[in-house]
Amino acid sequence: MQVMHPRCAGVDLGKDVLVACARVQEAADVGRECRSFGTATRELLELSEWLVSLGITHVVMEATGSYWKSVWHVLEGQFDLTLANPAQIRNLPGRKSDVNDATWMADLLAHGLVRGSFVPPAPIEELRELTRTRKQFVREIGRQRGQLTCAASVADVRR
Repeated sequence: MQVMHPRCAGVDLGKDVLVACARVQEAADVGRECRSFGTATRELLELSEWLVSLGITHVVMEATGSYWKSVWHVLEGQFDLTLANPAQIRNLPGRKSDVNDATWMADLLAHGLVRGSFVPPAPIEELRELTRTRKQFVREIGRQRGQLTCAASVADVRR
């Protein structure tokens, strides 16, 4: 299969630890190096520096809960990022590990076999967040009104 991205990486995300596998292809030689990083900002910056030092141009990660967001924001602008749907990049059952998953994602990305999910640009993401917050406030107001109405009805019955 044709290699679309000779210098790419796959990142397997977790709550406290992520595993990155860098895949570098020069001619027919394919080199892979995997490392684990924490999820604190300082450690994500170390991940970014490591990827830059290897000349990585493309990075893929799974859309795992909300764990991907902090990694995305740190790497955004330095790499061509792809957010993959976990169902579309599922590896064959068997020996599952974070290193194997990161390696698998890097191989899929290298051959152009990952279709990215939509990640809105920052202004639209901010608008979405404001809309979600407003929706939560409106629901909370309705809940509070319901409790007040219920309390008033109980007070009327007691009189």
